[in-house]
Amino acid sequence: MIEPPRTEGGDAPGSPRSEPGSSPDSPAVMTVLAEILKHGPIPRIEVARRTGLSQGAVTKAVARLTEQGLISTHDNRRSPTPGRPVQPVSVQEEARLAIGITIRVDEIFGVATTMRANVLHSIHRPLASTAPPAVVESVAGVVHQLLDCLGTDAERVVGAGVAVSGDVDKAAGIVRDSPRLNWSAVSLRDLVHERCDLPVVVDNDVRALTIAEEWFGIGIDSGSFAMVTIGAGIGCGLYVNGDVVEGDHGIAGEIGHLPLAPGDLLCTCGRRGCVETVASSSAIVHAIRAAKNDPLMTMREAVALARAGDVEARTAFERAGSMIGLALATMANLVGPSVILVAGESVTNYDLFERRVREAFDEHVFGSARACKIIARSHTFEDWARGSAASVIRSMLDGTLTTHS
Repeated sequence: MIEPPRTEGGDAPGSPRSEPGSSPDSPAVMTVLAEILKHGPIPRIEVARRTGLSQGAVTKAVARLTEQGLISTHDNRRSPTPGRPVQPVSVQEEARLAIGITIRVDEIFGVATTMRANVLHSIHRPLASTAPPAVVESVAGVVHQLLDCLGTDAERVVGAGVAVSGDVDKAAGIVRDSPRLNWSAVSLRDLVHERCDLPVVVDNDVRALTIAEEWFGIGIDSGSFAMVTIGAGIGCGLYVNGDVVEGDHGIAGEIGHLPLAPGDLLCTCGRRGCVETVASSSAIVHAIRAAKNDPLMTMREAVALARAGDVEARTAFERAGSMIGLALATMANLVGPSVILVAGESVTNYDLFERRVREAFDEHVFGSARACKIIARSHTFEDWARGSAASVIRSMLDGTLTTHS
């Protein structure tokens, strides 16, 4: 097994120390590290203000983190006020590394990243089968290939994150239900750990992507936001009151399965009337195929038809836009995010339903929730894998990254 990275003094992360509260995984130390990770370089006094910790506690935490080689101090001779110069601290982001994997129906993407989820190496592999043993073997192959790419730096890898679509019990490391992979009750964490001998974090793919946005993206400047992904399914991650919402049962933000669509439409989850039955990319293509009596039509061809002004193709996209807008308004009325970030593979076609999204949102949103901004931004599959790595970093900081057998 790859041992946790060690400091010059020989201590591994998590090693006990004699001073109370000074262990590297104590809440105060991890809170300070998290704040520096998100906002550094940052003065210690600002860390204290943001975290509510005393300046003394911050100073002790900074000393411990510096000793571990996790952060460094910038000598800033220019001080905004007379007296002692401000010395911002920042994370030594390559002191710890993470691996992130995202599993799609027909392919796997993997990345090795720094603590700030900056990608060092990436790998893409086709997936011939979604049977759990075959997927685990492919995931293990990607992990080992990434470790080989890292060379001697592999000793600084703290764990591997693996993300899939569907109902994931992150605490237990179990994929309870993934309709797209046709999985039920798959103990993915333990299966991957047996092959990779690394701490493993299993997460829902949209939630992992939301963690990356929380730590290193839109969440840095937002008190609350929602990430909505549009593609083969409709996913949603929520960041509310300073944390990504996981739900007591591991389910939260599943707007793709809100029963807002006509009840005669069957969803891949086995239920009827889900938003995905109208708004997912597969639903849009299915509707246009039926209208054109062309069962082999691709999404690219459907988009070309809609952009050329074909009435039936445009109607399918606009119907999807109205359904998405209704779902976003429903979610905004319940949660009240300041920003909704729309992402996913279908964002490249967002121009075809953007107007209807906004119209339906404005029609159904309540009161001041109308001030919520809706922003569209494309994400690559490498970004999704980066989200899995961010989930590992988050687990390291909250003390839940452990080796399970």
